[in-house]
Amino acid sequence: MLLAPLAPPRSAVAGKGYWTRLLPLLAVLACVTRVPSFLRPLWNPDEGYLAVQARILAHGGQLYETVVDRKPPLLPWLYEGTFAVFGSGSLTPVRILAVLAQLATAALLASLARRRWGDRAGRTAGALYLLVSVGLNPEDAQAATFEVFMLPCTAAAMWCADRRRWGAAGAAVACAFLTKQTGGAVLLPVLYLLNRYGGARAGLPRLAAGAALPVLGAALATDPAGFAFWTVTGSGAYATFTGSELHVLLRAVANTAILGAASAGLLPPIARTLRIARTGAVDLWLWLAASAAAVTLGFHFFGHYFLQLTPPLALLATAALQVLPRERTPAAVLASGCACTLFLTWGVLAPRPELAHAQRLALTLDRRTAPGDRVLVWGIHPETYWLADRTPATRYLTAGLLTNFSGGRDGPQVGEKYAVAGTWPVFRAELADRAPALVIDDSRGKPYGPDRVPSLRRLLTAGYEQAGEVDGAVLYVRVPGE
Repeated sequence: MLLAPLAPPRSAVAGKGYWTRLLPLLAVLACVTRVPSFLRPLWNPDEGYLAVQARILAHGGQLYETVVDRKPPLLPWLYEGTFAVFGSGSLTPVRILAVLAQLATAALLASLARRRWGDRAGRTAGALYLLVSVGLNPEDAQAATFEVFMLPCTAAAMWCADRRRWGAAGAAVACAFLTKQTGGAVLLPVLYLLNRYGGARAGLPRLAAGAALPVLGAALATDPAGFAFWTVTGSGAYATFTGSELHVLLRAVANTAILGAASAGLLPPIARTLRIARTGAVDLWLWLAASAAAVTLGFHFFGHYFLQLTPPLALLATAALQVLPRERTPAAVLASGCACTLFLTWGVLAPRPELAHAQRLALTLDRRTAPGDRVLVWGIHPETYWLADRTPATRYLTAGLLTNFSGGRDGPQVGEKYAVAGTWPVFRAELADRAPALVIDDSRGKPYGPDRVPSLRRLLTAGYEQAGEVDGAVLYVRVPGE
């Protein structure tokens, strides 16, 4: 006689039905909120930097050696892998991965909220996160760059810690750090949960091993000394408040205000629960505080930095809605939806004059150089190399690494002496070994122009002559025989 299989527990069936209903809805919302990202070939210089890095790596380059950046290696490797499969002519495949990253973040937050407060809270947290995730300048919110891919890792770290999976939590913290250094801030709330659950003796070694091993592996896969220098120790001049205080403060206030407007549905419930002293969720407050500290670190306050605040804000708002009257939840979602609609409209209609400028420079490079020529674009728009499909003459893809202008410095802390340590001897050697066929000075009156950079001025004077202008950028061609 055959026995009928045991029926799964009712809770398991309910859970399966819950996710089969919720995930498609979150997927649709993730796709809708990322529509503007597919309307431009590039959104900001970070995407251009990553695209150029990926091409160099695909042709045998080595990270932190033949191409450098202040960022960890995970996202350049992701771009490189995507280009290897789909080609390097478009960022559309990377944008699709960004949609999946947003969906993963929303799903993890929904799971966290559901475990703590029930099914309705899970739906609320996932929806609120996706709605607020586009609440910045479109070039910050829609670009497929570091924060977008860092956030699933931070959410995964909290998800694992909430379930006392300490080794996995450590690995998620490491992945967040290896995407962008400030992602490591999620370690603070993870440690709080470790202490709260009383598992420090057994859990701390697993957490430490989970966090250390991926970072060590990434260092060994690149160049350990270069990895340590470019990701941790070599950015002292960059991470400073000195030199452009008013400029930086205005940017901080502006981006805080923009995110505040996008959070119109989240902040009132949080403020209400604070007034009635029913906050709770200490780990979420620590997550928000650690994320705010990460946004502040380096004193640059770029808009995309503020994306790190959105997951804990969504969860805190969800927590607050659990102690408020039930009708507050649809009101919060509606307010967030209206704000999201405004930001999506901004993303669709926003002009991108700097992209048009980079495209005109790329067209000039295409017309005036051969595909195998090396070129130098002296500016802060590395996307020009990618758009023109030309090889940079140096491992330093922007003038910022050689002058400290990167990061928006507009005061006295810009110039050759403020460059990353050791960069100028390498830069001079690279240009002497393989002189660029064409140099474009794209400083356009900025404080890193050749008149403020003696080494560059001497190089241009000795071997190049002016050959016209494009959009204010000055062209220099090599003098025959030089």
